[in-house]
Amino acid sequence: MIILGGGPNRIGQGIEFDYCCVHASFALRELGYETIMVNSNPETVSTDYDTSDKLYFEPLTLEDVLNIYERENVNDQVLGVIVQFGGQTPLNLAKGLEENGVRIIGTSPKNIELAEDRKMFAKLLDDLGLHQAESGTATSLEEALAITARIGYPSLVRPSFVLGGRAMQIVYSDAELTHYMKNAVEATPDRPVLVDRFLEDATEVDVDCISDGETTVIGAIMEHIEEAGIHSGDSACVIPPFSLSAAMQDRIRDAAKKLAKALNVRGLMNMQLAVKGDDLYVIEVNPRASRTAPFVSKAIGVPLPKLAAKIMVGKTLKELGFTEEVIPKHHSVKEAVFPFSKFTGVDIILGPEMKSTGEVMGIDYDLGMAFAKSQMAAGGTLPTKGNVFISVKETDRPNVVRIAKGYADLGFTLYATSGTGSVITDAGIPVNILPKLASGQRPNVIDLMKNKDMALVINTPSGKNPREDEVKIRTAAMQNRIPIMTTLRGADAALRAIKSLQGSEVQVRALQEYHK
Repeated sequence: MIILGGGPNRIGQGIEFDYCCVHASFALRELGYETIMVNSNPETVSTDYDTSDKLYFEPLTLEDVLNIYERENVNDQVLGVIVQFGGQTPLNLAKGLEENGVRIIGTSPKNIELAEDRKMFAKLLDDLGLHQAESGTATSLEEALAITARIGYPSLVRPSFVLGGRAMQIVYSDAELTHYMKNAVEATPDRPVLVDRFLEDATEVDVDCISDGETTVIGAIMEHIEEAGIHSGDSACVIPPFSLSAAMQDRIRDAAKKLAKALNVRGLMNMQLAVKGDDLYVIEVNPRASRTAPFVSKAIGVPLPKLAAKIMVGKTLKELGFTEEVIPKHHSVKEAVFPFSKFTGVDIILGPEMKSTGEVMGIDYDLGMAFAKSQMAAGGTLPTKGNVFISVKETDRPNVVRIAKGYADLGFTLYATSGTGSVITDAGIPVNILPKLASGQRPNVIDLMKNKDMALVINTPSGKNPREDEVKIRTAAMQNRIPIMTTLRGADAALRAIKSLQGSEVQVRALQEYHK
């Protein structure tokens, strides 16, 4: 059995896929198969000498994989090639491999393409009665402009078959779209640009599930803390969901099972959705292991990649003893780790293009404490007292009062700029007004940060082109190692975490204790 890895680690494709490849190798060995790993990354476990029976330290290209397959497939000995566990890189090779006579086991390349091809996938969703944000595919600037004229701005634009959200952008005008089409990507009939109506103020949801072609079991529904529009690899997320209604969660389960059956998934599938009010939108579906697979496996205590590998060689979920969704009594929070401290002056605002270089996990029976643990692991320990600076964009101001009151009730002293501060003051909450940086008056918020007089910063960006002083504030927070929240949902999660830290001691438990 040949397993294709993810290749060299880079932003968007990292150790999560290595976890899946290693567990697949272990699972197939348990069943008595010889495993052959193809990967070219010296920092992964999959390239250790004792993980698989054979290792080809070769590039993940069509030519190289075909050469390996030809060498190993003497007397038709290779049962098949697994492309589901290495992320987008091996998935992009599936069609070419099959056309050259290579047996792809698991979900077929035809169904992989059905999920990747925008027009085919849109028709599938219509047939299943599922909804997508208005969208279109463009192979030229004229086509892209025609789509945005129909669906409106802001729009999310991205290349098809994208890895890690690269070259993905939210555009707000014809001028920005024109610049993107001329400079960011080269659109072709085989690789069109995808244009989607961007859903503002929506909650993003990830779903991992496993299917044997007949039975589909939900691994977990993950609710993102950051709103839709931030790359899923950069967003903190929670298992089980903390604000979605039971009815909405059932709709999500139903959608996942419908899609897994329609795509004839054999193995793992990841689905990303957006919830806006009572509306549920499918963003995309990946019939492969996602970067969330290790997180979900540890959160629910079930090694999903191992089970998926066994399904690919003919086992059923019933035979493997996994036929019902596990809904844990504890909370698990996945948090991204960013390299911003090493890049002075870079704005830390997140978007659709992935920027994180790792991830950590916090677990506790209390949601607030689980989030607090995730922040500790990511290197951003939350304060339990001190001063909080709040400056949010205009559209966030109606919702900032509740958060400001929450921090004031926990004993924090509030500071704000005049615009945000007036809203907080009007609600009867004490707040100290600081001068804007551009005014030249001192002391300002950066002075307080440099003097270690600020414990937490809440600063949401004002739009596509953030004001210069916003960037300076966020950069100063990073340089002075002050926790900073750039979304109201993040500030709300931090509030919940601080309340838990004030009320109880941090308890350390082994992962296995949560699954007894």
